[in-house]
Amino acid sequence: MDRRNDTTPPTGDGFGNGAESGRNRGFMPPRAPARPIASWSELWAEERLDATLFFVLVAALAWAPFWLGGNRLLAWGVNAILFPGLVLLYEIAQLLRGRPHPVGLKTLAVPAGLFAAVVVWIFIQMWTLIPSDWQHPIWGMASDTLDLPLKGSISVNRDLTALALLRLLTAASAFWISVQLCARAERAEFLVRAVAVIVAAYAAYGLISYALFSSAIFWFDVPGNAGSVRSTFVNRNSFATYAGLGLIASMGALLRLYRREAPQESGALSRRFSDFLGASGQRVWLQLTAALITLVALLASASRGGVMATALGLFVLFVMSFSRDKRRASRRIEEIIFLVVVVAACFFFFGDIVLGRITSEGFADVNRLSVYLIILQSILDSPFLGFGAGTFADVFPMYRDRSISVIEVWDRAHNSYLDIFQGLGLVFGSMLIGALAYLVAKCMIGAFKRRRHSTPTSVASAAAALAAVHALVDFGVEMQGVTVTFMALLGAGFAQAMSSRENLSDSRPFSA
Repeated sequence: MDRRNDTTPPTGDGFGNGAESGRNRGFMPPRAPARPIASWSELWAEERLDATLFFVLVAALAWAPFWLGGNRLLAWGVNAILFPGLVLLYEIAQLLRGRPHPVGLKTLAVPAGLFAAVVVWIFIQMWTLIPSDWQHPIWGMASDTLDLPLKGSISVNRDLTALALLRLLTAASAFWISVQLCARAERAEFLVRAVAVIVAAYAAYGLISYALFSSAIFWFDVPGNAGSVRSTFVNRNSFATYAGLGLIASMGALLRLYRREAPQESGALSRRFSDFLGASGQRVWLQLTAALITLVALLASASRGGVMATALGLFVLFVMSFSRDKRRASRRIEEIIFLVVVVAACFFFFGDIVLGRITSEGFADVNRLSVYLIILQSILDSPFLGFGAGTFADVFPMYRDRSISVIEVWDRAHNSYLDIFQGLGLVFGSMLIGALAYLVAKCMIGAFKRRRHSTPTSVASAAAALAAVHALVDFGVEMQGVTVTFMALLGAGFAQAMSSRENLSDSRPFSA
């Protein structure tokens, strides 16, 4: 049974607390009552196939960062089979069962249209039959040098552009399957908790490797990095992005548990918190442990941008959560005090690593600013056509000058927006960013308006804030382990962003 057909009226403040029903307030038309599915055993019995696909999705998210953050050819190939394969199985199942999509394409028409245009443009960039005026001059130069006829294209490296397209379609598949399977609120909330635990497991591995083996990555021939935690990621800044996503998921789950389980009556803070721990049992201890481990690993990564971007994401999460909270201001203050104490304690023991980097290196990186100026020059040289998606490593050497050191290797732009504009051009690069911005905006609106099951929308919005800010100074969001995790959270948030009284499926509208 799909969440959209659950006609139980909304109650409470979005975290499960009781309130007068919407039907009694008169804003819902009367409908035949439907028994909600309350337990996972019932969910499994009624939707066994969807539940199986959902748990495979969770397992795929757990695998994604394992192979050096998912940034290797083997990992790209496995993920390109795994996530689109889940989508294919789901679509075949829906066709055989004669069921509509829980979240229909009409609901995603704007971002889907923008994304489709970008995909078509990437194919055009790789096409060798385009007019010669559109082809990059490097193909003619190479043909003259080698004295061989070479087919030209917009892309300066069609193989890299094909890989970029593969990764883009994989990310889109993670979003699509998450949207459909997380249309049921129980799955969306479970996905948030699962991501929190998965990231904490990688963070724990990173801390053990950091403490005992100089941050060596087991089973991979990667040099150690004794100065910071990086888990299975080669770059500690990329791990910081991943850890930030997990910390936001953990805090979102903890806030929901606290507001759902903590007693409503007045009393001492210690008594309420004690009752909360006793009522929640293993769930709160699991999420609290996950949050602490992830926070310690994030700070120990010594990533200035990652820590600051995560702080912004947590701020967004708290603002959205507290803006919906109708309880006494004292309760909000208590929650803030508790969270600040926990963060301050971890920062006291591990924050010196981050502060040390800020003190010695400052916030700005002169070399990075010089690189940004060079990339901007390349973008202005081909503002519409671009150089081909994913071709930064080949394009940058064409423009590199003496403003940066000759001994440094720059195979990444360290700014995902500039990388997109350089590869796709300003028009289609803006379309790709616009598609994501549309989804994030819907999640933010839902986070403020939803009365029930708003945790996935808040977490998705906060995760987007983290990713958007960190992408200004690094490339963590380009690592596939980070990308598919973020897209899955975004899909769950979007699926829950609209009221359950709205019909989002591609079937006929509900009748009153």
